[in-house]
Amino acid sequence: MDNDIERVLYSREEILQAAARLGKQLTTDFKDKKPIVISVLKGAILFTVDVIKEMDVYAELDFIDISSYHGGTESSGQIDLLHDLGTDIDGRNILIIEDIIDTGRTLKYLIDLLKQRNAAEIKVCTLLDKEEGRAVDVKADYIGFSVPNEFVVGYGLDYKELYRNLPYVGVLKPEVYTS
Repeated sequence: MDNDIERVLYSREEILQAAARLGKQLTTDFKDKKPIVISVLKGAILFTVDVIKEMDVYAELDFIDISSYHGGTESSGQIDLLHDLGTDIDGRNILIIEDIIDTGRTLKYLIDLLKQRNAAEIKVCTLLDKEEGRAVDVKADYIGFSVPNEFVVGYGLDYKELYRNLPYVGVLKPEVYTS
């Protein structure tokens, strides 16, 4: 898999440092709020685990699976809810943990869904923020790294369900996804 990577953007060590930094900030900001942490499957699972291990607050954990890529390198614009939450969020404080915010469509869909379900407060933490790719107006409250407008994989991020298990985030060589 390493041969398919053009260059490494963030090493495992750098990602763990970002998770520790964010976990410390989230501990301060969510003190006494007992949030429900919502990990967006499948990409955010590795980062979610690293962040919540650094949070010293009472928190529940739930998962939601939303897809807009459908195996490609760009958002299709069509958003599908593949797996819904198992927790009632009415009146609760929510922390969404994402792997990457690119166009923002998936995140906007999720925030709108949670607002419809009467969440008290919604905050967003993302490993990667790709502002250049933004198509809708959404922002993360907590950001691990800002990334260039390139196709990245690793540490949960995939191309056709592959590369999620790379221990770093790297830029996928274009010949891998254009051939």
